[in-house]
Amino acid sequence: MASPPTPGLGTTALIASTAAVATIATLSLLRLALYPRHPNKTLKSPLHTVIPSLTPAELDALDYKPDAFPGARDVPTPYGSVRVYEFGDPAGAKVLLLHGISTSCQTLTHVANLLAAAGRRVMLFDLFGRGFSDAPADLPHDARLYVAQALAALASSPLVGWTGDGARVRVVGYSMGGGIAAHFVAGFPGMVESLVLLAPAGMIRPERFGRVANAVFRGGWVPERVLAAVTRRRLQRPIASGVKGGEKEGKGGQEEEEEEELLLGRESDGPVGAALAEAADDNREREPSTKLEVSVLRYVQWMVKHHEGFIPSFMASLRDAPLMGQHEAYRRLTRETNVPVAFLFGRKDTVVDEKGYREDGLAMMGGEERVTWRVVDGGHDFPMTHAREAVEIIEEFWRDSC
Repeated sequence: MASPPTPGLGTTALIASTAAVATIATLSLLRLALYPRHPNKTLKSPLHTVIPSLTPAELDALDYKPDAFPGARDVPTPYGSVRVYEFGDPAGAKVLLLHGISTSCQTLTHVANLLAAAGRRVMLFDLFGRGFSDAPADLPHDARLYVAQALAALASSPLVGWTGDGARVRVVGYSMGGGIAAHFVAGFPGMVESLVLLAPAGMIRPERFGRVANAVFRGGWVPERVLAAVTRRRLQRPIASGVKGGEKEGKGGQEEEEEEELLLGRESDGPVGAALAEAADDNREREPSTKLEVSVLRYVQWMVKHHEGFIPSFMASLRDAPLMGQHEAYRRLTRETNVPVAFLFGRKDTVVDEKGYREDGLAMMGGEERVTWRVVDGGHDFPMTHAREAVEIIEEFWRDSC
């Protein structure tokens, strides 16, 4: 009986080529499914996608409304629209406030209102992907992007003194906004009269976020769609169950919790837990006790559901924003400019550790002969819980330095 014919070289090559094409096609489909590209370069804020369809009653029920502060305006930029608020005495000292990673500028409500009541001209805005600002989907959310956003906000004011030769801006940055502020002032010291940093990011030690979670967000080896889903769940859970989080019921809930802990670290640890400390620092043995804290926590959940740019911007910020390793920016800020700088820390802060910053950065910045260094009561969210104490220190610093 004759043996079957042996495939020739041409047949073998055809089989190999077909297999290669099939493999590439499969990998391409998987990449599209697990690492999706946003079809639009700009992800619109709820101001364009949700707010227009709300009834007056639904609009009134929002925890953070489009008219949350006086002087609201929408500023068009190449990266999307920015929601800006400007109010207070037009002749008062100009104060720019920069908020943190996981919230809108709502967290700075008490600080902004107290400063305006003291005769200051206050400006604050929602960072890209938060509140009522759009999100650029195709750009790194690093210090350069946020500094450009701050410049656009300042340039949108009709008043003299925010930009140009006569600019004398007092910058106040909170949490991630502190890291952004350090880069802004280091880059444009001639525009700035002073800098106040409230529990600022930038020199957070990597172990605070967990090395595995850091690798997850910065390494790119976990599919974007998977990481987004896990991050979305983690951001929503503290809202319904209080600062400490609640018990998950059933096997599915337990599996979700284990998946989150594997990728993001324990609920109170990791970058997502640290970011949520802006809304309510879980170092306290109490539930959120102020109306503003409760409102901010609920609004984070609302953004997760209704701001299509929030999760992408949040994750992009964890990858590229000035949260860690910004020692050189702080050195430049204090060694290469004459801008007066004040640091304020929360005594019970679980994210920005005053002792760690003192050990890692104070001497590098010239010590307390160069910078004002103060500790106030409260946790990472002290701008909400202890705003009056913080503003008193800010005003004292300004009297001595401006």
